[in-house]
Amino acid sequence: MTTASPSVFLLMVNGQVESAQFPEYDDLYCKYCFVYGQDWAPTAGLEEGISQITSKSQDVRQALVWNFPIDVTFKSTNPYGWPQIVLSVYGPDVFGNDVVRGYGAVHVPFSPGRHKRTIPMFVPESTSKLQKFTSWFMGRRPEYTDPKVVAQGEGREVTRVRSQGFVTLLFNVVTKDMRKLGYDTGPADTQGVSGPSPPQGFPQ
Repeated sequence: MTTASPSVFLLMVNGQVESAQFPEYDDLYCKYCFVYGQDWAPTAGLEEGISQITSKSQDVRQALVWNFPIDVTFKSTNPYGWPQIVLSVYGPDVFGNDVVRGYGAVHVPFSPGRHKRTIPMFVPESTSKLQKFTSWFMGRRPEYTDPKVVAQGEGREVTRVRSQGFVTLLFNVVTKDMRKLGYDTGPADTQGVSGPSPPQGFPQ
C-alpha cells in the first residue's frame, strides 16, 4: 500500500527573545508578532506575545534579559512569504509615558537547527526640530500604527529612522516534509535533527 505524498510542509519554531542592549534606557518590555505570506497558516502555538518589564543587569554588560519564550508551528505549500518575526521594544520616557524604543525584524532561519540572531533596532524620527520638541513635550513619539510594516518594504524609503539598540533571539527550527516536496533546506530534515522529540500531537 503506497502512502500519499504530502501536500504541505511544516515549520516548527521555538526559542526565546533572549536579551537586549539599549545603553540609554532601562525598564523595557518587548512585543513580538509574526508576518508571513498568503500560503502560510499557523497550526499551533502563539503568533504574538508581550514580555515582562526587565531592568538592566548590574554587571558590566548592563544587559536587559527577558528570556521570553517563542513557540509556533506553521504549514505552507511553498517557501514564498517565509515567516519573519517583528520586534517592538517599549519603555517609559521622563514623564512616565510608554514610548517605543526600537523596531526590528528578521526572517526565521531557513535551515533546521539552533540559531542565534542579533537584530539592530531603529526608531522613526520626526522630520523637523519643531515636531521633535512637540512630540517630546507631549509624550507622543513617532511610532508605527502597525509594527508589521517593519517587515515590508512598501513606503519604508520615505521614513526617517535612527538606529538604536540590539535584541538577541534564539531559534530552534524543525522542518517536516520539505524534502518530499522538493525543497532542500540544508544539512537534514526532521529525521537528522538531534535533540528532544517533537511534543505529543505534532505530526510525524
